[in-house]
Amino acid sequence: MRDLDDFTVLIVPGVGGSGDQHWQTFWEQAFPQFQRVEQADWDRPVYAAWATRLSAAINTSRKPVVLVAHSLGTSLTMRIAFDQPALAANIAGAFLVAPTDRDRFDGDPDSPVQGFGKMILQHLPFKTCVIASRDDDRVSFARAQAFADAWGAAFIDAGSHGHLGSAAQLGLWPFGLVQFGRFIASL
Repeated sequence: MRDLDDFTVLIVPGVGGSGDQHWQTFWEQAFPQFQRVEQADWDRPVYAAWATRLSAAINTSRKPVVLVAHSLGTSLTMRIAFDQPALAANIAGAFLVAPTDRDRFDGDPDSPVQGFGKMILQHLPFKTCVIASRDDDRVSFARAQAFADAWGAAFIDAGSHGHLGSAAQLGLWPFGLVQFGRFIASL
């Protein structure tokens, strides 16, 4: 059985960077060894820039990497896995929470999100877990489950908590921590 010390855990937020009341921030406070992948512009995400920052964080790790991604961070994880297969070989696993359905938003001229493209529905090259809420406004529950199936991921029902971000007021999100612990142990 593996434990956290075996991995570099990278927090991969979505748009806005997961503020003070987001479970990702609470996890970083509880586990100081977790490292946030910082982006230059959290409000106007451009895939090439975001991928450069995530690639650098993965490349500097001396241990296998586990990504803890939320929302657009899940799309970043998905894309980088296929765009950079050599880099993906350094990823031991991805814990993907509340994936945003890029197919619904790609090409929207009002969207600040650029270059992430459509969803890739192929098996990811590392162990993956998807957690979804039943009432997420950025992805239907059925679509999130279809992503998990396509990616070869375990799928976990988080109940009804919206987009599983700051607005859900999850705090440390004990349910998520338990699921993450199980995921780490399975690697």
